[in-house]
Amino acid sequence: MATQRMPAAEVDVSPGLARRLLRAQHPALAGLPLSPLANGWDNVLFRLGDDLVVRLPRRALAARLLAHELRWLPGLAPRLPLPVPAPVAAGRPGEGYPWPWSVAPYLPGDTATDTPPADPAAAASALGGFLAALHTPAPPDAPANPYRGVPLAARPAAFHDQVAALGDTVDAAAAGRAWAAALAAPAWSGPALWLHGDLHPGNIVVAGGRVTGVIDFGDVTAGDPATDLAVAWLLLPAAARPAFAAAYDAAAAIPADAATWARARGWALAMGVAVAAHSADNPRMAAMGRRTLAAVLG
Repeated sequence: MATQRMPAAEVDVSPGLARRLLRAQHPALAGLPLSPLANGWDNVLFRLGDDLVVRLPRRALAARLLAHELRWLPGLAPRLPLPVPAPVAAGRPGEGYPWPWSVAPYLPGDTATDTPPADPAAAASALGGFLAALHTPAPPDAPANPYRGVPLAARPAAFHDQVAALGDTVDAAAAGRAWAAALAAPAWSGPALWLHGDLHPGNIVVAGGRVTGVIDFGDVTAGDPATDLAVAWLLLPAAARPAFAAAYDAAAAIPADAATWARARGWALAMGVAVAAHSADNPRMAAMGRRTLAAVLG
């Protein structure tokens, strides 16, 4: 087996399309300068003027996730201690484009994949406090996600295929042992908590050396907080993880116990393997996957 490319776009998302959608649906914004900002697994982003971002899904799965963000993020944002891109305008299908889309605030800075925080301990405290504020009991109609917030045992068996695809770039035996240990940890027995669902360095904004925002809530869901706590390995060096745990436990409605941290390490492993195995054409994401595997297995 071999590592795979990013998921293919199912529609052609261009600056011209974004401009046509704005003219048709939000003409007050259509005259602002528009320029490409990012092209990720799920969405294409365009900078709109100085303060806004246009976000258009590039595949149907992402369109469903964006609909959750449009529904829930405006209500979550006011109680979070870091800025998040709560949508300020909603778009609908049109101009040959089949899905909903959004306009959200632009959070200045770089992602942590490009510019890691200058002070890992300060970043750990900021993210621990952010997740403690987010991880509160969610309502019964919170978005369901079959891949995030669920028991690790419920995840697809693709983990072992992805490890095989990485070949000798990963210690398969060590990965298997770490995965087995995570699966053996007691499952989450508390209430379903609000989760970001995809908290990796590419969704963490850094400016002036500090963590200044969290983006891309498309996977927002409810369930086991270990899913988000995996960021301890996805971003932070080992020396900063105690500060992260301390900040989280100081403010969380339900502090994380040893079983939760064991599952979080398993989530980090699963995400590191998946990213490394599906980023053959994205060196930044591939590097993030390798760093995560080194953190989990080192």
